[in-house]
Amino acid sequence: MIAKLTGRLDESGADWAVIDVQGVGYLVHCSSKTLAALGIAGDECTVFTDLQVSENDMRLLGFADAGERDWFRLLTTVQGVGSKVALAILSALSIDELQRACGAGDAAQVARAQGVGPKLAGRIVNELKDKAGALPGGSAGVAVAVSQPGSASADAVSALQNLGFKPAVAASAVAHAQAELGEGAGLNELVRVALKRAAG
Repeated sequence: MIAKLTGRLDESGADWAVIDVQGVGYLVHCSSKTLAALGIAGDECTVFTDLQVSENDMRLLGFADAGERDWFRLLTTVQGVGSKVALAILSALSIDELQRACGAGDAAQVARAQGVGPKLAGRIVNELKDKAGALPGGSAGVAVAVSQPGSASADAVSALQNLGFKPAVAASAVAHAQAELGEGAGLNELVRVALKRAAG
């Protein structure tokens, strides 16, 4: 699995870029925000990646930071959201805006993305509402709507990731633990309850 590429931007198009890594050109599909962050041809760049494999296709998706990649993975868990739709959403909204929209149930914000109708936007915010609070938002890459940096829920997400759980799984488990225990829950309680949920 390719997790990250560092190299030189060879060329780019409307939703893709070719990153030259020591003579090997990797085609990565990106949101418009990531493409803007890569710079111009010849610039050194780094992209976080996600490899998607289907019956008749294999594609590498590229992201400017790990937070955007985490949101991409979360978006594609929603029925009807493939990689193209997820990239369109990440092109239309920053991860901060997406987090606020999901947390507030604001489907109209998500429907701004190309190819996302009101019905799909509604499904996205409904399914991700509980998870939005604990995923990274913004370039600082810290959790969130229900938790500020250094808060118990942000530390709990970090603890679960350190134990090997994927960011989206850790975020979801902590969000549910927070809802179950209430706002005043301590770190140890959150980790204990979230671990049970994450371990399934």
